[in-house]
Order: sequence, then structure tokens, then C-alpha cells
Amino acid sequence: MKKLFIGNLPASTTEKDLQSLFSEYGTVRSSKLVTDIFSGLCKGFGFIEMEGHEARAAIAGLNGKDFNGKPMKVNFESPKARHRRR
Repeated sequence: MKKLFIGNLPASTTEKDLQSLFSEYGTVRSSKLVTDIFSGLCKGFGFIEMEGHEARAAIAGLNGKDFNGKPMKVNFESPKARHRRR
């Protein structure tokens, strides 16, 4: 299972939009659209989980593709750097 980061999404994007778009490349195991707590609108990014070969196909097919007027960024999620307190 691979987790994909999807960025540069319009504020009007819904989880259903993401699922239908990515389901063209395989089975979407889970999806999480990051939304603003007050407005409920998309903050511009989200995450999708798919099988490895399906995830690679989705990256190849969707990275840079126009989605509602904005070019999407689609790649494998990379772990955040942990900051240490001293």
C-alpha cells in the first residue's frame, strides 16, 4: 500500500472528486482531503492510499494534469522531518 500526496487542489474540491479521479487508475483504499475547520473548504491538498503499481500509474497520469483550472501535484508522500526540542 502506497500513500500519495495530492497538492495544488482548488478550494471547491471534495473527497468524492478525488476518489472518482483516482479510481480511474485503480482501487482507492482510503482518501483524506484536508479541509479548513471553519469553512469546510479544501486547504489545497489531500492524501490517497492505493496499491503500489496503481499508485505509480496515478502519478504518471495525473501529476501536472489540469484539475478545475489548477495543475495538480501528485507524488508519493514523504515523511515530515522531526524537529527536536533542546
